[in-house]
Amino acid sequence: MTERDPSGAPVAQLQELLLESEDITAFLDEFTATMAQALSTDGDEVWCAVTLLRPRRSATVASSSPRAEALDEIQYHYGDGPCLAAAREHRVVHVADTGTDPRWPAYGQAAAAAGIGAALGVPLELGGEAAAGLNVYAERPGTFDAATIDVVTRQVASVSASLALAVRLARHRDTETDLRAAMSSRTTIDLAVGIVMAQNRCSQDRAVEILRAASSHRNVKLRDLAAELVATVSKGPTRTHFDG
Repeated sequence: MTERDPSGAPVAQLQELLLESEDITAFLDEFTATMAQALSTDGDEVWCAVTLLRPRRSATVASSSPRAEALDEIQYHYGDGPCLAAAREHRVVHVADTGTDPRWPAYGQAAAAAGIGAALGVPLELGGEAAAGLNVYAERPGTFDAATIDVVTRQVASVSASLALAVRLARHRDTETDLRAAMSSRTTIDLAVGIVMAQNRCSQDRAVEILRAASSHRNVKLRDLAAELVATVSKGPTRTHFDG
């Protein structure tokens, strides 16, 4: 095919999109659409999708079109193929002709029957966070020459670095949110313990026992019971210095 280099400006645009987007799937959808458009030429349309390996079943998490998703399903049905191999083995896998490639004969025949003559699998290196790969499909055998494969590999490598950072940042945000929630709950429980101590003129340990017994008797989580008690006494919802 006539090479259309998708490197350069699209990478900067995609990285900017990633920074602006809270949804990694939206970023990957834009990535696959950009790649498919950049690699397609007159008479040679290309489709792209991103596969995420999962313990029970792999799944397409982004694609340039519904057809790309349908083509991924062929690999999932047979449990193997260029993108699955690329993600598992962390290497670029090129199928120049699906009809004659000997590595996955059943998959190759099904892909050829679906109108796909060539396929390319490129691993998305996420730094151990997950195993994923980019699938690139074309109708004509021999579509992807060495220069095109090199361009796609470099583009995916650039995006992988940004995506790995996004995954780590997302995990950090989740951890921070969980920590803030835990600290807020702890503060509410401490306030409730103080209220019980004052109402019953008892020790802190005894107040904790009273709260736990009430929680068990009412089948209500301790933090929820504590929040209810504090809200009743303060005549309003509980607020702590951890609340935004």
